[in-house]
Order: sequence, then C-alpha cells, then structure tokens
Amino acid sequence: VAGHQHAGQAGRAHQLLAAAAEPQCPGPSAEKGDVICYYGNRGKREPVVLAPGTYGLSNALLETPWRKLCFGKQLFLEAVERGRELPRDALVAQLLAVLSNDEAQLPDPAIEAQGREYVRPILSKYAAVCVRCPDYGTRTSTVILVDADGHVTFTERSMLGSDPTRWETTTHEFRLQS
Repeated sequence: VAGHQHAGQAGRAHQLLAAAAEPQCPGPSAEKGDVICYYGNRGKREPVVLAPGTYGLSNALLETPWRKLCFGKQLFLEAVERGRELPRDALVAQLLAVLSNDEAQLPDPAIEAQGREYVRPILSKYAAVCVRCPDYGTRTSTVILVDADGHVTFTERSMLGSDPTRWETTTHEFRLQS
C-alpha cells in the first residue's frame, strides 16, 4: 500500500492509495477472516469489501478515473514489478518516488470541472500525484509492505514544518499476530 495526505484549506484530507494483492499469492483470505475494505466519508455508508487487485484513491471516491490517479496506479504497478527482485528498502524508495511525482496529468476534464474557479497554473499542480501549492499540498507519504509471513514495514515520509525541501523519513517494522 502506498499513499499520502495533503494539508489544505479547511482541514481537508487528500489521499492517493494503491494496494496490490494477487489471487495466486498468499495474502488476505476470507477463510482466515482477512479482508481488505474501503470506507470513506463519501459514497456508501458501509465498508466495501475489495477483491484482490489494485485500487486507487484520490480526493474523490475509490477508483474515480482522474488522469493523475490512473497515472499513479500505473507508476505503482511498475514500481512493484521492478521491486520483485529488489531488497525491501529499494522497493520502499521506489514507491516513495511514485508518491513524489509532480508531473501534471492534464488535460483532465474531471479535475477541470471540479476546479472551475481556479486558474489553469494552479490546476496543473492539483492534477499531479504529488501536489505542491502554497497552503495546500502533500505533507506525508506512507508505504506499507506486508509479506506472506506477516512481516510489516511501515515507512512514512513527512514534511518538516511547511518547507517542501525538508523531509523526515521513519520506518517501523513488526509482525502481524495470527
């Protein structure tokens, strides 16, 4: 799982979330009581059980087809594929790089419709996986890796204060209880 949060006006949260679970790989199992669900402050009132696959979440409902979300999912899948042969730390670094991507994904009619009142230069910043604007943007990026043995690596990269050039990365490792 890779994702990030934004700090912004009126305390809004903005997240991009992608998770991959393959049917042929050991992982969450309904028989064992393991399920992955999606729940948010928009959409359905009850948690939605997710089938194995790759999902994306941005500042809308799960799987809203914004170009930045589709682009971020593609970068995520490419990083995971490259990371199969890499040490865990290298995979985490690749996923953090995905979350730092600031390439604008325009034109995107969905983002442009939502941001009618904004001028195009600001929209181009909102249309990236990693948003960097004055008073609004990515402040924390998180990568969570869980292997088949239940070993969890939780890595978080957080902006220090409001300076987008200064970041701190922390990692916590633990094993899930069965």
